[in-house]
Amino acid sequence: LSRSTPTLSMQVYGPAMSLALTPSGVLQRAVRGQAPFAIGSALLHMGHQIGESLVPVVVGLVIDYAVDTGEQDSLILWIGALALVFVCLSYSYRYGARLGQRAPQGTGHDLRVLLTRRILEPAGGAERGRLAGGLMNVATQDALRVGVFDSAIAGAASAVAVLVVAAFVLLRISTPLGLLVLIGSPAMLVLTHFIGTPLERRIGSEQAAAARASGIATDLMRGLRVLKGVGAEEAAASRYNVASQSYLESTLRATRVQALYQSATLILTGGFVALVALVGGRLATQGTISVGELIAAVGMTQFLQGPLTRLMFVGAYVARARASAVRVADVLAAPEAVTTDEPAPLPSPIAGGLSFDDVSLGSLTGFTLATAPGELLGIAMADPADANALADCLARAAAPPTGSIALDGVSLRRLLPADVHAAIFVALHNSDLFQGSIRDNVGAAAKDPASIAAALAAAAADEVASSLPHSLDTTITEQGRSLSGGQRQRIALARALAADPPVLALFEPTTAVDSVTESRIAAGLQRYR
Repeated sequence: LSRSTPTLSMQVYGPAMSLALTPSGVLQRAVRGQAPFAIGSALLHMGHQIGESLVPVVVGLVIDYAVDTGEQDSLILWIGALALVFVCLSYSYRYGARLGQRAPQGTGHDLRVLLTRRILEPAGGAERGRLAGGLMNVATQDALRVGVFDSAIAGAASAVAVLVVAAFVLLRISTPLGLLVLIGSPAMLVLTHFIGTPLERRIGSEQAAAARASGIATDLMRGLRVLKGVGAEEAAASRYNVASQSYLESTLRATRVQALYQSATLILTGGFVALVALVGGRLATQGTISVGELIAAVGMTQFLQGPLTRLMFVGAYVARARASAVRVADVLAAPEAVTTDEPAPLPSPIAGGLSFDDVSLGSLTGFTLATAPGELLGIAMADPADANALADCLARAAAPPTGSIALDGVSLRRLLPADVHAAIFVALHNSDLFQGSIRDNVGAAAKDPASIAAALAAAAADEVASSLPHSLDTTITEQGRSLSGGQRQRIALARALAADPPVLALFEPTTAVDSVTESRIAAGLQRYR
């Protein structure tokens, strides 16, 4: 169905936005995008951790300068200092935790927006070889895991800060204790890095299996009515069971590796803290350090177990973030389905004439046809695969390897995909409805809200609205599952008509309605277009 229009107001789109980001580039973007929040969180967490590490030091000073001396003024002074430390570390943790949550959530949101834009990019390509559920898994779970990378950095920074403070304090108390912390901590970090390498590989396979299982489950839910209609529930359940079992096995393998990693890091951390405490105890028995210094040293070494453990587990978070970054980068850098040769502007005004010259794509071979502006034309094909190939060509979802298609004499290969979509509206047979009111669904692409009523009448969808409790404001469920097949088809047709494009291609628009309704729709299309 084509229609002459005197003018066409349209948005000018730039070239396709495939982002050639590497996994490291995704992580760098995560850090740069939320740098203020990540840095603020790191500084406040550092303040909290330093405050925690100073608690045993202040307690030791209370003992040395107040308890041992019996001076009441000194006791009040140092207890006040201890209270001040607790106030500072408490508020540092409170606001540091807020910023720490803001950073990963902000990164996840940024990546979700990027992924959504790439998936919806007119040039396409991101969806190839991926199930809808798999893309959803990348845009939700993987994006959030990459965001946790910011929290891991903040946690590592606070742990390093407290180790530096602890080493300084222990050096002031005893040089051997300080050197032990300064030398032992980096050695443990290097050791745990090598331990965590197998974990990253396991996590990658686990997340890939999860995406497959999620994608299959999503597709099964979308086609649940069809599966029940053809009695394929058992085959569908078997297919999902295989994917779910694979996911379970991958998860168990990754969990075993992670459990070994955590056990090894706990043993290393506990052994290191015990060694520091042993050295400090021997120095105290030799009289090299005072009782207060001994309490400070023991308290400090006990406290060090937390930061050291957190520092060791940073590797696990980074491994998860890197595995997710690989999947995010794959989607963002997916090659475009179609490219534009020597971009040309749309004809102005658009008359709506189409010409197909020896077009071949898939099963469609040697298709040649010319349509005139304003012509109402029906095309019948014996093979549904040929119709699908023709739809892909018109929608620029695929480029035919041979032949050419032109709109008003301009090859579609020279038009940006967004321009083609603005000029040619391809309404597929299985168009989806969205959760919301009928008015929202039909008016989603309408150039003029006043055209909604006329579009509904032309598609015989006004009958559907009148039969529902709240007419056009009736809320329908996701994908229109609360409606019958014929009702969904008529509302989708009304939405296509309300868009009022210069060229409208409808594929099997009346297969789910009776012959009387089909006749009414045919007459309505002629009047509306």
